[in-house]
Amino acid sequence: MSSVLNTVSSLRLSRVYNSNNNNHLRLPTHSVLTPPPVSFTRRRLTIRAADTDTNEVKSKAPDKAPAGGGSSFNQLLGIKGAAQETDKWKIRLQLTKPVTWPPLVWGVVCGAAASGNFHWNLEDTLNDWYDREIDAINEPYRPIPSGAISENEVISQIWLLLLGGLGIAGLLDVWAGHDFPIVFYLALGGSLLSYIYSAPPLKLKQNGWIGNFALGASYISLPWWAGQALFGTLTPDIVVLTLLYSIAGLGIAIVNDFKSIEGDKALGLQSLPVAFGAETAKWICVGAIDITQLSIAGYLLGAGKPYYALALVALIFPQVVFQFQCFLKDPVKYDVKYQASAQPFLVLGLLVTALATSH
Repeated sequence: MSSVLNTVSSLRLSRVYNSNNNNHLRLPTHSVLTPPPVSFTRRRLTIRAADTDTNEVKSKAPDKAPAGGGSSFNQLLGIKGAAQETDKWKIRLQLTKPVTWPPLVWGVVCGAAASGNFHWNLEDTLNDWYDREIDAINEPYRPIPSGAISENEVISQIWLLLLGGLGIAGLLDVWAGHDFPIVFYLALGGSLLSYIYSAPPLKLKQNGWIGNFALGASYISLPWWAGQALFGTLTPDIVVLTLLYSIAGLGIAIVNDFKSIEGDKALGLQSLPVAFGAETAKWICVGAIDITQLSIAGYLLGAGKPYYALALVALIFPQVVFQFQCFLKDPVKYDVKYQASAQPFLVLGLLVTALATSH
């Protein structure tokens, strides 16, 4: 458009100049008629340039549903980059986010280890696995926002998981011979926590500090308590220790907030990347993870268990390396790579701590 305006302006100036100097300069008739073919050529070139710009803009337009060419494996795990699926059973599996199962099961394992009773038959130890995701803005191709599964089907699955989990927890209390059904009440408490985390009026996830700590506790404290209560005795000192360890879980939860900044802003959620900015939030994230584990190592050292403390410090070191190599460079681009690389060392540190408290 700017080249068209320049062409028109130059033609007008040319005409004014010729009219003002008409008495002083006489040009042959064929010279005055020369500009039309030149302006026609310039106009034709301008049209071609406009077509080229339009094509370039179209080629750079973002794809709103990148999952169309995504991975089927990611779909089954329930993580970003998933392929769209039409099979309802695969969609139901995706809604439970199987990628979140290992930390929950590992928490039960740590609780069992802390109890000192190593009966490692945890196949029936099921916990509150379901996870409610409302990230329709950030990942519109997910099963619920894309309409791949109906609202009634989602609600029925939630009730099935809830009642099934509570039923199994009650059966585990009977199996363990508990006079007080502690595993059942822990499962009930976990279910309530998952509800108030997502649902109004409390909706804990509206506040980045409270919501992320609740999420961290549900991955570290609750499974640990369930495992220890099932295979031993849950004591107050373990409750306090695991709640402190859940601060590291807060840091892990922050990792997932970076990919949801756009949606959190639109929904009015004050996640830490929204409240403090991505640059500050990423340091809060790694600080919560690292300082918590170092504090736990200091506690183990003070409790007269130096070898466990040294083992925990050794497991913190590779986490710091991956933080600088991946997460701190770009927390959005490398969030999955960082979690896959660093979190195995964190959960091994949980087991080291659990073993330390059992002796």
